[in-house]
Amino acid sequence: MTVLENEQSHSQQDQSIQPYHTWSTSDTLDHLGSSEQGLSTAEAANRISKYGKNALQEQEGKSIIAKLLAQFKDVMIVILLAAALISGILGEWTDAFIILFVVVLNAVLGVIQENKAEQALAALKQMSSPNAQVRRGGETITIRAEDLVPGDIVLLEAGNVIPADIRILESASLKIEEAALTGESVPVEKDVEPLDKADVVIGDRKNMAYMSSNVSYGRGVGVVTGTGANTEVGKIAGFITQEEDEVTPLQKKLNELGKYFTIIIVVVAVIIFVVGYMQGRELLDMLLTSISLAVAAIPEGLPAIVTIILALGVQKMAKRKAIIRKLPAVETLGSTEIICSDKTGTLTQNKMTVLQAYVGDVMQPSQDPVQQLAGHEVFLQVMALCNDSKITSGDRADGIGFIGDPTETALVDFALKQSFDKRDGESRYPRRAELPFDSERKLMTTIHDMTADHAQPYRVMTKGAPDVLLERCSGILRDGSIEPMSDAHRTAVAAANKALADKALRVLALAYRDCESLPEQLTPDAVERDLVFIGLVGMIDPPREEVKEAVRVCKAAGIRPVMITGDHRDTAAAIAKELNIIQDDSGVLTGSELNKISEKDFEQKVTEYSVYARVSPEHKVRIVQAWKKRGKIVAMTGDGVNDAPALKTSDIGVGMGITGTDVSRGVSDMVLADDNFSTIVVAVEEGRKVYSNIRKTIQFLLSANLGEVITLFIATMLNWKILFPIHILWINLVTDTLPALALGLEKAEADIMKRPPRKSSESVFADGVGSGIIYQGLMEAALTLFAYYWGHTHYAEDIAVTMAFATLGLIQLTHSFNVRSNRKSLFTIGFFSNKYLNGAAIVSGLLVVLVILLPFMNELFDVVPLNGEQWLIVIACAVAIIPIVEIVKLIVRATGRDS
Repeated sequence: MTVLENEQSHSQQDQSIQPYHTWSTSDTLDHLGSSEQGLSTAEAANRISKYGKNALQEQEGKSIIAKLLAQFKDVMIVILLAAALISGILGEWTDAFIILFVVVLNAVLGVIQENKAEQALAALKQMSSPNAQVRRGGETITIRAEDLVPGDIVLLEAGNVIPADIRILESASLKIEEAALTGESVPVEKDVEPLDKADVVIGDRKNMAYMSSNVSYGRGVGVVTGTGANTEVGKIAGFITQEEDEVTPLQKKLNELGKYFTIIIVVVAVIIFVVGYMQGRELLDMLLTSISLAVAAIPEGLPAIVTIILALGVQKMAKRKAIIRKLPAVETLGSTEIICSDKTGTLTQNKMTVLQAYVGDVMQPSQDPVQQLAGHEVFLQVMALCNDSKITSGDRADGIGFIGDPTETALVDFALKQSFDKRDGESRYPRRAELPFDSERKLMTTIHDMTADHAQPYRVMTKGAPDVLLERCSGILRDGSIEPMSDAHRTAVAAANKALADKALRVLALAYRDCESLPEQLTPDAVERDLVFIGLVGMIDPPREEVKEAVRVCKAAGIRPVMITGDHRDTAAAIAKELNIIQDDSGVLTGSELNKISEKDFEQKVTEYSVYARVSPEHKVRIVQAWKKRGKIVAMTGDGVNDAPALKTSDIGVGMGITGTDVSRGVSDMVLADDNFSTIVVAVEEGRKVYSNIRKTIQFLLSANLGEVITLFIATMLNWKILFPIHILWINLVTDTLPALALGLEKAEADIMKRPPRKSSESVFADGVGSGIIYQGLMEAALTLFAYYWGHTHYAEDIAVTMAFATLGLIQLTHSFNVRSNRKSLFTIGFFSNKYLNGAAIVSGLLVVLVILLPFMNELFDVVPLNGEQWLIVIACAVAIIPIVEIVKLIVRATGRDS
């Protein structure tokens, strides 16, 4: 059983007790050693010393030095440090400095990213209510929320932030908004009755209130059952600190490359050293040759180049509202196979909206004017005036905002759009009396002065649950007149109610009654009787308009969207069907049903479900982990505190920038600045492009370095002194950097979002990259050796060395154009269509050529000027790599391996 499943929050005195939502109020007080008068001051002081402050404790962090040293455990970093040492031994201090700079830069970036868990916990602490009203020794006092202890009696009213986990003792129309914790968009009505089942999910615990949720309506009294780390929010903080950051696929691949390089360096260097020694060459000469070969084998610029390519991708994504908090997340998102998305505020608008109106036996969508329906005037009156929400100024296009319960706000907004302004209505028909909403009778009634323009001076207006309200109606409004309520009428209304409920809409019924005077007794029996039924309204938190298209694109890209929500099953299923996430209810699973499935069985069955309803935080983590155990790369979107553990557990957490909490954003790898699910599609496309470009860069760098290694290896076997260490270092410096970065700016291929995601187990050398590196490296070496051989047999030795140096440098630049695509012809994608690569090739080419052309550079690099014929041979060898690779691509396409 997990930490969250274990009812750790139910008591800090006895962890083995039954959950508090199953206890009666009196038993709860007895067990906590408290009473309705509260704890004494002395007892409260004793308990705070025993249980500690009601605050989330941050895990003790590592020092900066420890964090910095941890960054140097990576295999690639160790190899880079060795390369810096080797370069220093050779006297190449510039190259050594560059390598060390790369190492330090990567270490600093790693330390910066390691602080996000601490930041998330700090955000959780800030969510706690600063003060709380409590009863202590029979007196009501205000104390700091951090001084609350188990057994304290807390008074709650609208506007309060719940300061701890609480068992409700009294409820007067108490509603608590728990969206940040449960994902349910509608405030939950609270009561005091114990629940029968212990395994009820948080969203269904109607007699409990949890830290950091908000009182949106009514008032109540409760007893504290858990504080600090023993609250539900506290346990989420525990998930954040306990869950270790995993190595991303990109980091795994770079580590894989590091291991390959190590093997190559050791094996080849040993072979060269042994062969040279057996040939009778000097020991120091062979040592320098082996060292230069080792330097050639290490692509020392790769980590920095990959980081820069990722950073460039981050900048592009930021312009399109996807903010990356961690560079490797760009690549990870590109390989995402599963997107587990919260519903409220992510797939939906997080705003209750009227979708259907039923008036006078006519059902119509909300966008149609109700003015064409008989009885619409009183329908809009009751909707807007039997309502406690207020219209205020806001940031909508029309300057309107609302304050109040989301359901009531939806009614006021609908009436306003139908040309009935609540503000004018309240001024014209002032409220004279009311019966507030009560969760037991499920009705709310207001009485208004109608003398302004009605024969009857008062009007009773009632709204509430359809089945309850219908029982109190003796008449029904039809065609503008009142008819006696018949069985046929009741059947018709019941059918309309079912039709709305089947669409997972929240349904409210409206009724009224005119009277000549205020009731003498303001009681439900005296007021809510002989009502006239007007109609029904159906509401829901609707999907975002653009999400349906985003889901379609995800499916086309081989990405499976999965909805995970704290909302009810029917509501979740309706939204998911509308978005085409599922086709029928067989793909829906509730949290309580998930509790009955073992970890092993769920790992097998996870593929059967795309919608999870009424879930708790631990369920979200289970779902993410189940997919990961199947080898999938999982992205998790969310905006609430309840999403934080799953965001942390997933391969890439996607937080919401607008509606998201600081906690969810703090543990996320990426934040959507517009809270738009479709922005994820943009990010996925960019991520795929970035990874594709990184592979092109890797192919370019490794084929070039392999060409250098083979050139030196074969030359050593033939006892040729073909290249000096300074030549290798200069070629690496001027040809590896700019072209590699330019390849990182290659445009995405047109069909990139029609391909399935690559598997997380797929090697970076897959899809032709590995074979390309090998044969292209061989060709580069062969052409370089040919240039040397031609110069050696037709000219002087120094000219042969210079021709080899020029050929090896220029051939890498021409080859950079080849790797823009492993399958498509260079002439199809456009030879010069990457303007960045064009510029990089020109600059790098000049840096190679000027070494030969400028006299003072000749001496420094031990090269000599070449004549026209010699340059022609060098250029021919450098360009020859292009038709060779084009022929291979043609064969690949002809054999059908380009799909």
